[in-house]
Amino acid sequence: MPEVICVGILVADVIGRPIEKVPLAGELALVESITPHVGGCAANTGIGLRRLGVDTAVVGAVGRDGFGDFVRQALRDEGMDVSGIKVKEEPTSSTMVLVRADGERTFLHCVGANAALHYADFDASTLEAVRVLHIAGHGLMPAFDGRPCADLLAEAQKRGVLTSLDTAGSPDALWRERLMETLPFLDFFVPSLHEVRQLFPDCETPESIVGRLLDEGVGTVALKMGEAGSYARNQSGEIAWAAALPVTAVDATGAGDAFAAGFLASTLRGLSLEMCLKMGNATGACCVSAVGTVTGLRDWDSTFALLEEKS
Repeated sequence: MPEVICVGILVADVIGRPIEKVPLAGELALVESITPHVGGCAANTGIGLRRLGVDTAVVGAVGRDGFGDFVRQALRDEGMDVSGIKVKEEPTSSTMVLVRADGERTFLHCVGANAALHYADFDASTLEAVRVLHIAGHGLMPAFDGRPCADLLAEAQKRGVLTSLDTAGSPDALWRERLMETLPFLDFFVPSLHEVRQLFPDCETPESIVGRLLDEGVGTVALKMGEAGSYARNQSGEIAWAAALPVTAVDATGAGDAFAAGFLASTLRGLSLEMCLKMGNATGACCVSAVGTVTGLRDWDSTFALLEEKS
């Protein structure tokens, strides 16, 4: 049985690199590579957890199409439990990823089947044997974001399952309103600073933002801050900070999901809050070292070795 269930967005990525500018209408530009990859927060985090030695199941939605077949097979190849993936009439969610030479990227995204994922698609009985329910990609599942997601998190906590959530999408007013509904039911929240900064415009520092999130009921906040590393604090008052690892970034796509995988895998091992941040950063560093969301991800020992080498 899986230790973690990742519920969230599943995406077929088409990644082109390096792309410094988009051609004008009617122009043709040559790039070094255009490659298909599995993507989406649930797939990325799930594969990261699996490679770090955590048995993981993925719940989400794909279409009845070639992209959907590709995503499910890629997850099977990683040894993932895909029995909870629903096949919808909508097309599989897909993203065109334009990666610059420095690893930064721009996205063109079709929500597709992720918009058709509902609370009813999840079998709550599967929570009985798991340790963590992780919501991956809140903000890009319009039928599930907000109250339905909060209800599932509450059900998990009632069954003694730890809850976790990561965000995606554009932090507009609706995004913020729906996210706020989930906060009281989160044991762990692993967002990016640039996303949650929009929740509390009066907060100017990461420390003040994390404080407000804790006030809303989150158990532990682990804030991803890119080159500035990561910062965490919990309801017990424990505080930790970890520097980003100095690696050459090839493609930053999926780095936040990789951090979530490293952080959760470390939490399941009972490591300190600081060590959880460090392993999250190390897993993110592995991710950015190769093209694609999961290509660079490693097993636990290799990831830990990178952390020791770069620290």
